[in-house]
Amino acid sequence: MSLLSSVSRSHVGLALTVLSVACSKSPDHATSGSANAAIAPVASTERGTPSAATSAELKSAPKVEGPFNVMILSVDCLRADMPWNGYPRQIAPNLTKLSEQSTVYTNAYSISSYTAQSAAAMLSGRFASTLYRSGVFFTSYPKANLFFPEELAEKKIRTLGWFSHMYFGRGKGLEQGFDVWELVPGITFDAQTDNHVTSPKMLELGLKILGNPDNTGQQFFAWAHFGDPHDVYVKHPESPDFGNKTRDKYDSEVWFTDQHIGKLLDWARQQPWWSRTAVIITGDHGEAFGEHGQYRHAFELWENLVRVPFIFYVPGAKPQRIAQRRSHIDLAPTVMDLLGQPPLAQFMGKSLVPELLGKEPAANREPIALELTEDSNNPQRRALIAGNHKLIVRGRVASYSLYDLSSDPGEANNVAGSQPDKLTEMKALYEKTFATIPSIEPFGGNKLESGRLANGPMGPPKAAAAVAK
Repeated sequence: MSLLSSVSRSHVGLALTVLSVACSKSPDHATSGSANAAIAPVASTERGTPSAATSAELKSAPKVEGPFNVMILSVDCLRADMPWNGYPRQIAPNLTKLSEQSTVYTNAYSISSYTAQSAAAMLSGRFASTLYRSGVFFTSYPKANLFFPEELAEKKIRTLGWFSHMYFGRGKGLEQGFDVWELVPGITFDAQTDNHVTSPKMLELGLKILGNPDNTGQQFFAWAHFGDPHDVYVKHPESPDFGNKTRDKYDSEVWFTDQHIGKLLDWARQQPWWSRTAVIITGDHGEAFGEHGQYRHAFELWENLVRVPFIFYVPGAKPQRIAQRRSHIDLAPTVMDLLGQPPLAQFMGKSLVPELLGKEPAANREPIALELTEDSNNPQRRALIAGNHKLIVRGRVASYSLYDLSSDPGEANNVAGSQPDKLTEMKALYEKTFATIPSIEPFGGNKLESGRLANGPMGPPKAAAAVAK
């Protein structure tokens, strides 16, 4: 969750001048393997079908009933091009093994390309722009927002969280509703990067929290966020030697993180609660290694920044691969459903549980909406994906780019000019879709990336709040 990705973009400008030293280094463009290859759709993006389970097999899947415990293991900067999605290097053997026992969504998206927005979306089931929030890069979320763990706490479901970055421990409001909220010891805050190796400490802290019967002697929800694939990328001596280029070191980080997640899962499999526990693996966003002249993440909504792994292990459910597009907007309702709880009225997505448990996957849940809401450093970005095409909308005075992902998964060729009818169609769909995503202005009084001031509300109007009570 670095404050500054190295972006060849003129409008970063003076607002980020103080950080220019941090991103003056030019990471190596050439990497071994498929480091800078486009993240291509794994199967049809129109109406794809599960690639490892036929419709007949899905219909004959065993009956599986909840409620379950739920554990989300998210990994910072985890790109979609992992071994179970065709990446040739075996950089995550434990997660690959888990994927073979799980539902794997091969074309899945985060809500945003930056942790402070994607994490809030995961907890609220809403786009970050619809939440009350501060206007700074390391965004705060006041209590006026409702995160689903708050509802779980009301229902006496134990809520557990442990984290590897100081952002989660600086009073940003993400902890609302959690009974346990801990950071690994010994870390410090650096606005520009992440200087710490934390996977061993995340494992140790996870064993402590999950090994406490006060936490797992009843139904529980747990969320652990592993951070080592975040830059600074470290080449771990325990890892296979993938090379010395930027992506090579990232791959070493993923392997190292995977080893510790594997140890956590191996231990969990021996616990009495394991047989009733669903596990979700995902990334908060992707990562750039020179695509579009960018490194790291945030600032844009390119495919390599928003495509993420999405793996659901549900005890007793048949393994399958589902190619239809899905996004994190469905994560919160899915977690609530697995826990046996009804969805919150505020959720903007729908539960994936029916198809996780063997029902025929829905044809699609498109259009897929993505956003990067404006703050002190991020410009406003929105995107919409439907069928073969992706529309990217930049700025409040919108400029449009259109890409055909079926023939151009790397988004190298803007076809807005050559496909005017498709552009008109996608613009109309964009307006219709985002009309249902009511944006709230951020608060705090600081200057936003566009030069405007963050003068939005910290909560609903008092009259509306009184009525709500």
